[in-house]
Amino acid sequence: MLVFLENSQGEHLLLLRAKPPNLGAWSPIGGKLETSTGESPFECAARETFEETGFQITPADLHLFAMIAEKAYEGQSHWLLFLFRCRRPMDTLPPEFAEGKFAFYPRSTLDKLNLPETDRTALWPTYDRYRDRFVALRADCEPGRPVDVVVEQVC
Repeated sequence: MLVFLENSQGEHLLLLRAKPPNLGAWSPIGGKLETSTGESPFECAARETFEETGFQITPADLHLFAMIAEKAYEGQSHWLLFLFRCRRPMDTLPPEFAEGKFAFYPRSTLDKLNLPETDRTALWPTYDRYRDRFVALRADCEPGRPVDVVVEQVC
């Protein structure tokens, strides 16, 4: 689960990760579904947003713009990833915490940052193209090869 948050100027909130995966790289906030409680992807996105930033949102504030089935993530796992865009701007920079520190960046500067390779080649292009729509994708992330992303459906 990843949540793309922006401030009123359209800058993106990114987290400089202090822990693996993506240690030392900038990425959107996110986390994992609590499947043992029956948590929905929308509930998870709202919960993770609050836990990581202190920004209180509801599922109604979110737009699900992509679902990506990732094969061979980090060469060992398969993931089903949900990408959300928060419709409410967040103008306050959250404090640093155990997961890392935050900063706002305009989209035009993100390619100059240390981003995870899959974010650079798959997530941000997906955001750019489909953030106001919905797309289902599959991605082969086999190590040593370029990430292969296939569009399965666009709505």
